[in-house]
Amino acid sequence: MVPANPQISVVICTYNRANYLPGALESLSRQGIPADNYEVIIVNNASTDQTAAVCQAYIAAHPEAPVFYLEEHRQGASFARNTGAAMARSPLLCFMDDDAVADVDYLQKILAFFQEVPGAGGLGGRIIPRYLPAEPKWMSHYVSSLVGHFHYSDTRTPFSGGKYPLESNMIIRTEDFRQIGGFSAALPGVVGTVRIGGEGKDLFYRLMQLGRVIYYDPAVRVEHVVETEKLTPAYLYRVASGIGRGERVRILKKGTLAFLLKIAEYLFKLAAAILLGIGYALQGHPARTMPVIQFRIDALKGLFNQP
Repeated sequence: MVPANPQISVVICTYNRANYLPGALESLSRQGIPADNYEVIIVNNASTDQTAAVCQAYIAAHPEAPVFYLEEHRQGASFARNTGAAMARSPLLCFMDDDAVADVDYLQKILAFFQEVPGAGGLGGRIIPRYLPAEPKWMSHYVSSLVGHFHYSDTRTPFSGGKYPLESNMIIRTEDFRQIGGFSAALPGVVGTVRIGGEGKDLFYRLMQLGRVIYYDPAVRVEHVVETEKLTPAYLYRVASGIGRGERVRILKKGTLAFLLKIAEYLFKLAAAILLGIGYALQGHPARTMPVIQFRIDALKGLFNQP
């Protein structure tokens, strides 16, 4: 089904998540708004599993669903998201991960928000990890951000202090997205085994430069599936170092002084992480000590562009 005038376009960039993508799609099919009010755009980002077959089977089995399938062979979430956004026909762009599950009133609350706050330039919502089979004992609040956990405020409020939404639950006006040129190709996300992150941060910082106010609404929620057996040191290193690599790309554009200040900031965060890790040990949670310290070490390595 092709909606005549959709109010919101949900773009899902997917890479080798054939097992979880149906859960994301089913959660969107259960939304409490008419099907002609939204569209879902799936962008297969060079997957090597059964993603294409899963998408085609889902669309065939749900002819009434406003779901469209595209392919983007340039590896990287930024390329895929830009490809999906180019097809969008609605005034609002929502980006959701392929292993996320939206609340049944997810789209309804997004549309209600922009009606209630018409001056808002963008929106981010809460992301709740769904650990499979269970949350590991070494997980802590500070490390959980590496697996997508995000909760900025208990109440609806504008972001401040340099904070911004995460890519797996973010909404931006389509007109603004196109005005700022979408996601930066210099921050593509995962390419092969290397991550160059920070694409969402860069997008919203450029949006803020236009004077737009970005809000957080804790009622706009998704759950993010986290397979704990895949939370290996190599995986955590890729994510944490990707944060540092993204900051390197972003900050070097501002000059050497800005980069030196960023190094100082990262060293300060490492020192704080060491103190935090010691605190966990003294509180009887020694398993949480090294992961929180390793996070900051890995991010620092990424900042120096180490492999």
